[in-house]
Amino acid sequence: MTVIWINGPFGGGKTTLATTLQRELPGAVLFDAEEVGFLLRQVFPGKYEDFQDNPAWRPLVAEFAVRCHRENDGRPVIIPMTLLRRDYAAEIHDAVRAADIPLRHLLLHADPDTVGARIAVGVEFPDDEARNEKVRAFRRRKLPVYTEAYDGWLAADAEVIDTTRLTPRQVADHASRTIGAL
Repeated sequence: MTVIWINGPFGGGKTTLATTLQRELPGAVLFDAEEVGFLLRQVFPGKYEDFQDNPAWRPLVAEFAVRCHRENDGRPVIIPMTLLRRDYAAEIHDAVRAADIPLRHLLLHADPDTVGARIAVGVEFPDDEARNEKVRAFRRRKLPVYTEAYDGWLAADAEVIDTTRLTPRQVADHASRTIGAL
């Protein structure tokens, strides 16, 4: 079986796809690598603006993915996480593959206008509009970074699923075909 890394812009549908695949792939588990970052923020408050820049985050995520895979008897481990730096992605993905675990890197892509429209209506915290707007502002700031990564390396490194005109169900069907029988 394999680790399925779902990458893409912030607000691009990674979590929606991940939860759908988890329901549909027998025995699949979902690993939110962001939780490792939240833990590191508690340990090192204010030290890193982006927890991905903490040198501990990448090997911890890779090790956790490997251990999840083993603990889950080799059934799929699904990781929805935006990785926009090539060196960070390589560090994590190479470590997983070095443990003799296949990794599929899926990229949910949409044109910037579509992503911007999705960000504008995103609701992460139903009862806290101010917090939602902070999330939207962060995602809007990251959109040019995503576009640069997409053009520079990401599209060549991942299996791209263009979600611009697809429903979430169509994205899940496409992803299932892309990863094939696990």
